[in-house]
Amino acid sequence: MISFAGGLPAPELFDVAGIRAAYDRVLAENPRQALQYSTTEGDPELRTAIAGRLAVRGLPTDADDLLITTGSQQALTLLTTALVEPGGVVLVEDPCYLAALQTFAFAGARVVPVPTDDQGVIPAALEEIAAREKPTLLYLVPTFQNPTGRTLPAERRAAVAGAAARHGFWIVEDDPYGELRYDGERVPWIAADPVAADRTVLLGSFSKVMAPGLRLGFLRAPAGLRRACVITKQAADLHTSSIDQAAAARYLRDSDLDAHVAGVRAAYQERRDAMLEGLPAALPEGSRWNRPDGGMFIWVTLPEGHDATALLKTAVGHEVAYVPGAPFFCGEPDPAAMRLSFTTHSAEEIREGLRRLAKTFA
Repeated sequence: MISFAGGLPAPELFDVAGIRAAYDRVLAENPRQALQYSTTEGDPELRTAIAGRLAVRGLPTDADDLLITTGSQQALTLLTTALVEPGGVVLVEDPCYLAALQTFAFAGARVVPVPTDDQGVIPAALEEIAAREKPTLLYLVPTFQNPTGRTLPAERRAAVAGAAARHGFWIVEDDPYGELRYDGERVPWIAADPVAADRTVLLGSFSKVMAPGLRLGFLRAPAGLRRACVITKQAADLHTSSIDQAAAARYLRDSDLDAHVAGVRAAYQERRDAMLEGLPAALPEGSRWNRPDGGMFIWVTLPEGHDATALLKTAVGHEVAYVPGAPFFCGEPDPAAMRLSFTTHSAEEIREGLRRLAKTFA
């Protein structure tokens, strides 16, 4: 089976030797602290390192601005618990990251979709919906979005910040893929816009750049909301694993994460390009797809009359898989949409997978 379904990093690219060395040094030099309970806010050395990485990329940050979480998924759960009352309105991009929709549903939120186009959230639609719905927050993945791979341009980010300032909602800016850029220039975070800096929370993760098994993420939030998240986390799990935090901090001290990520980017770019090159022959005439500047996903729309969910069984019969796009929609689903991930297979495996996919439409 060749699967274009999972949004997983490529395991052969993990820096196993560097991560092992970091754990060995932590356990050799400071085992009692690494194996003991810790503070809820997180390892001070790790928070300082993250703050430095954010500052270098244009977002001045102090260690005390950050809360370490058990993956960025927990960060979203903490924020939802702290901010959203049952029946409260949460705005989302449509389509949206599926686990975010599940998080908001579990909290009893009323989730309202904001229409998108090939550049992401449509500012005029956001303005109209925010004025009507009085939302608590807007959740979005502005850079290499899951599931579409789209990136919200700078002018639209400014419009989102302006809408939050005018209508008083929080912006939850989820950025798990931002360091995986293959083309173009980095677009500044919404959190860096002073217009909404006091209403924006940035979520980050080591899952895509170091290893997802570490379950290490963080949130950067204004002081009052961050304190509420700390209290919520104390009730949830007290703190994120002490030894994993210490090992990540040691890895950042001893290894060159930027050089490692550069290697990952080069491999993923080759895989993205192989998929883009093969899609015209693999998909039926009239299909449309985007060319993401980074991230892990390509968003495909089949011609009218095709149902990606119904076709999946046929594809699996040819030993290839993908994710139908319909479940990602909060509003009216598009049955012809599908998400293809290009990160977990080599370029040659991708070419073979696309040859198998073509048989689905034969």
